[in-house]
Amino acid sequence: MNIALIIAGGSGRRMQQEIPKQFINVNDKPIIIYTLEAFQKHPDIDEIGVVCIDGWHDILRAYTRQYRIDKLKWIVPGGENGQDSIRNGVLEAERRYRREDIILVHDAIRPLVSHDIISDCIVQCKKYGSAIVTTPCNTAVLRKTGAECSGEIVDRQTLAMTQTPQAFPIGRLADAHRTALERGIVNSVASCTMMIELGETVHFSIGSETNIKLTTKDDLEIFKALLAIRK
Repeated sequence: MNIALIIAGGSGRRMQQEIPKQFINVNDKPIIIYTLEAFQKHPDIDEIGVVCIDGWHDILRAYTRQYRIDKLKWIVPGGENGQDSIRNGVLEAERRYRREDIILVHDAIRPLVSHDIISDCIVQCKKYGSAIVTTPCNTAVLRKTGAECSGEIVDRQTLAMTQTPQAFPIGRLADAHRTALERGIVNSVASCTMMIELGETVHFSIGSETNIKLTTKDDLEIFKALLAIRK
């Protein structure tokens, strides 16, 4: 089975909105529903789980009934940080599915994830045991040598810009989360960074510049513009 794990445990302070950013309405639809619909429509996704911020579980269930997201099978609470939230979801998945089943960990606030991105993520994970959606780094990158200055170039050919989903066999990712706790790794920013901190190698799958993460008000305006173009 292929399981989508949608991470919606954050409050989104940088968006400066009164409600969590994943529940902001755009064109009369919550952002998280755009995300869920992408996995709902994909034929290779069997079930969906969500890690949801406290106080919003019932609202999420109501939205999924309204928009007929019937692949959503379970919801668990978020944690103190991103790593905690992902671990909550992964350990719940471990209880429900086989260790060799694939879990695709995806940000709720990446609502434009495409069919092709999801497909390639699954294919590469089955082939290599992991799949991290990435894009090339297409901008000049400087390493800070002071608070507001730089005297060093970073070779962008050696860089990859990570996105989500990030896929692993459920058993492998669950074991990694337990090992991370034992080693004191408690605030890694993503599944791929946690794996690398544990000394693991991860493999890439295709991403897209339109698979944007909605973090700021500017990102929200870009999302609205991309939706208008699609229409």
